[in-house]
Amino acid sequence: MGTCIICGSSTDGRVCDTHEEDVAFEFRGDSPDELTPGRYYQGTIDGFADFGVFVDIGDSVTGLLHRSEVPGRLESLGWDAGDSVYVQVTDVHDNENVDLGWSIRQDDRDFRGHLVDDPSAESDAELPDEDDEQDTETSTADGGTPVAEDADFEADTESESEPEDDTESEPEVESESESEPEPEPDDAESDADADEDAEDAENDSPARVPIADLEAHVDERVAVEGEVANARQTSGPTVFELADETGAVDCAAFVEAGVRAYPEVDAGDVVRIVGDVERRRGELQVETEDLTVLDGADAQAVESRMADALDERATPETTDLLAADAAVEAVRDDLVDAATEIRRAVVEARPVIVRHTATVEGYVAGTAIERALLPLIRDEHAREDAEYHYVDRRPLDDAFYTIDDATGDVTSMLEAAERHDEKHPLFVLVGVGSTSESTDAIDLLDIYDADTVAIDGGYTDDAAGADVLVSPTKAGEAPVNTGALGSQLAAFVNDDVREDLQHLPAVAYWADTPDAYADLAAQTDYDVETLADLRDAIALEAFYQSYEDKRELISDLLWGEADDSLIEHVSEQFGERLETELATAEPHLDVRGQDGVAFETLDVDAYTHQYDFPPVDLLLDALYRRRDRADVLVGVSGDEIRVRSGDAVDVRAVGETVADELSGAGVEPRGARDGRIEFLSGEQEAVVDAVVDAIAEQLA
Repeated sequence: MGTCIICGSSTDGRVCDTHEEDVAFEFRGDSPDELTPGRYYQGTIDGFADFGVFVDIGDSVTGLLHRSEVPGRLESLGWDAGDSVYVQVTDVHDNENVDLGWSIRQDDRDFRGHLVDDPSAESDAELPDEDDEQDTETSTADGGTPVAEDADFEADTESESEPEDDTESEPEVESESESEPEPEPDDAESDADADEDAEDAENDSPARVPIADLEAHVDERVAVEGEVANARQTSGPTVFELADETGAVDCAAFVEAGVRAYPEVDAGDVVRIVGDVERRRGELQVETEDLTVLDGADAQAVESRMADALDERATPETTDLLAADAAVEAVRDDLVDAATEIRRAVVEARPVIVRHTATVEGYVAGTAIERALLPLIRDEHAREDAEYHYVDRRPLDDAFYTIDDATGDVTSMLEAAERHDEKHPLFVLVGVGSTSESTDAIDLLDIYDADTVAIDGGYTDDAAGADVLVSPTKAGEAPVNTGALGSQLAAFVNDDVREDLQHLPAVAYWADTPDAYADLAAQTDYDVETLADLRDAIALEAFYQSYEDKRELISDLLWGEADDSLIEHVSEQFGERLETELATAEPHLDVRGQDGVAFETLDVDAYTHQYDFPPVDLLLDALYRRRDRADVLVGVSGDEIRVRSGDAVDVRAVGETVADELSGAGVEPRGARDGRIEFLSGEQEAVVDAVVDAIAEQLA
């Protein structure tokens, strides 16, 4: 029975099951079947093919990292033949083919331990050999720290303890002065000497150096002060990531291989570290000699210094709107607050999770925010995978942020915190999170101290519980296209990408683009036809693989990083599929009149190709836009009713009225006034009639 090199718990071997994926392994076997699926291994790029990358694991085994395993394009990884990389072994087939998975961790420092997988050893998880350990102790790759002083001390001790050769040395005659014991100083003298030594030590303590200035102090002894962002235990030293008001640096503290240094220090503690600044594999590191947890006035001074600098860095550089829009102007201060929270998360090394609806509006807004974040993240974090690690855009299946969505997010968040000491992310909810349907989900995030920003151009209600809410309708203004509103927010987050955002608001509108946004798009290279094609292409791609962000594909479409043939190809597919579905549905529209109001109703389940493009909401929108003989279109799908009307029908009020009339039909309005109505499918006929009556009465 041993102890885990990361958490110290009892385990068979060197690492427990919980933390096995946090360790990088060096493979010393000869056969693929000696690999352990699920583990992360250090490998070397052997070559490239159209379908993936060949990676050598050890000296005798080669595996394939298929291009489908890589979140971006293969060329975006910047790998060359011979490069050292980390991959996960996902499967070893009977024919000895090895399947590999991509690892977001591509630096030694990203792993919390390093072990050897040697089939000939006592176990398949061993500490490196002594020679390797010596390298580890002086290598940042394993979070190491030089122990030369300790080694010298041990060497001196050994030499002093060796017996002298009596035959080669004359016996020493002890002088009288040497044999007499020295008088012991009295207590007063001892105390005075101790105070003097302490004063000398204090005076010898180096001055504080801001982390951003460490480059000028390589090979010097310095003091740094700040907050511990995280602590990771490697197979060598303990590595503390320390952040101050200017940046962050790794500080390595060594007791002995795999043993936690300063176990009382946790993430969030304010500390002072004294040590030598070294450069290890191109990165700065402080080799810790002393670490002191600060409290009282000392800690408050550091926290105040960091807070002031953070406020300055997080405040948007420019708060000019992309285009004049009275409704957006009404929430300018809220946009500034939202942008400040997002920028603050980047500075504090908190991931930003963007959750948005799988619609054109949601994709335009969510992608605009992502576009603004990526350069900030690259500037703030040196690690090559930072843009995948610190921003994650996750489309939603529904028009609400539900408890199911939040449960998945919390699970991922807690796992990241447990495995990688990752800070809890900031959740940016785009087009969702502003109605009662999202209250329980946001409350769950709040329990775990995860902050939320919600931005929604549509109707909201008083139940919205996000920490920061941007809602024109809540400010008493008319609804705003969420894509346009999200683009405005992105311009506040990063003024440097403002030109990249100018055409996005116009892309988000299906019809009647406001003049301000049309004029803004006219300043770019995108003509009106191309903007329409872009909208159609985004709508199609939002439907397929709806749970994936499709970062590179969406970027190619919106920013012309591919030739126009991509936009044309995808938009043509959109047109063909939409026309097919419209031609299928239109003959089955049921026309009726009620109190002077013309209605059309469609049984979506019966008269469309279910699960095919377009989705129900998009189909109903297209049907309503192309018809002029009805005042209201009612779409019925299973146990849901959706309403489209040129007049301002308050769907929530209609649902509440019908729920009172049909108490046994399970009627429940979902969303705000532009939401939908749910009911028991067995009561469909009665509910549809009651909805039509309630709408006619509301419009009368």
